[in-house]
Amino acid sequence: MGIEIQPIDGHAFAREVIGAQLWRGFEPADLERIRGAWAEAGVIVFRRQALSEQELVNFSRCFGTPQIVHRRDWISPEHPEVIFISNLYDREGNNIGLAGTGDLEWHTDQSYILSPTTGSVLYGVEIPNDGGGSTWWANLCLAYAALPTDLKATIEGKRAVFDYLRRWSTGYEEGARSLTEEMRQKTPPVTHALVQVHPVTGRKSLYFDPWTVTGIVGMEPEAAMDILKHLQEFTTRPEFTYEHKWQVGDVVMWDNGFMLHRRDAYNPNQRRFHKRTTIALSPEHHIVPKGELLIL
Repeated sequence: MGIEIQPIDGHAFAREVIGAQLWRGFEPADLERIRGAWAEAGVIVFRRQALSEQELVNFSRCFGTPQIVHRRDWISPEHPEVIFISNLYDREGNNIGLAGTGDLEWHTDQSYILSPTTGSVLYGVEIPNDGGGSTWWANLCLAYAALPTDLKATIEGKRAVFDYLRRWSTGYEEGARSLTEEMRQKTPPVTHALVQVHPVTGRKSLYFDPWTVTGIVGMEPEAAMDILKHLQEFTTRPEFTYEHKWQVGDVVMWDNGFMLHRRDAYNPNQRRFHKRTTIALSPEHHIVPKGELLIL
C-alpha cells in the first residue's frame, strides 16, 4: 500500500505522511512524492516510527548527504552523522549530547557560514509526558508572499550580514560568552541574499536568522535593524507558523533554506531525548544560499 500525504489540521503548510515505515525505505514513486511535498511545505512529519541510528542515517540519505559532526560530546559513538539532543546524563554525570531545557530563539541552522547545510531530520526518542518542549517552524515563503509591496521592493537585491558572534554571545542557556580568536577566524561574518528563489517551486522566500543577523549591506545600522525586527515580527505571525507537539516516535524533517524554527522550554525534571541528522542538499532542488565574506 502506498503512502498518503495530508495537511495537518489547522496549519497552513506542514504535511504528515501516512503509511510510511521509514526503516523499510520507499518505492521510487513514493520518495518522489515526499520530495515534492517537502519542496512545497518545508516541514514533513512521520508519526509512530521506530528507528535504529543506521536506519535514521539511511532515511536521511534519501534526500542528500548526512554530515559528519565534529563535536565529540554531541554525537552518537557509533554513528557520527547522528547528534544527540537531550537533558540526560551518562554515568559520569556528563550531558548526553547537546543539552538545554530553556527556550531557543527563532533561528535557521548554519546561516553564519558561506554554504549552509540546510536539511534537518529530528527523531523523538523520549518526550516529556507533560507535553512541554514543542518545536515551532515559520515558513518564510508564505511570509514573503504576504509582505507589503513597498517592503519587498526595499529588500530586493539586498544582502543581510550574519555573524556567529551574536549567536555565540547569547548562547543556548549559558549567558554571555566571548568568541576566541580561533573561533572568529573560523566563523567570520558572512552575507547572504535576503530574498532567495526556490529552484523547484519558483517561489521567492526570505532568508534571514533573527538570532544571528546583524545588519543589511549598504544600509545604515538603525534602519537595517528596524527592517530586520519588523521581518521577525511579521514572519512569525500565527498564519505562517506550525507548532509540533511531540509524540514518541515522531520524525520531522525540515528545510532551513526557507524555514525558521525555535523550541519552547520544558520541565528539566522531564526526560527529553532526540536524535538528529543534518543533510547537505542539492542546490538544484533546494534553496542553498551562496554566502560571501563581509568586506569591511
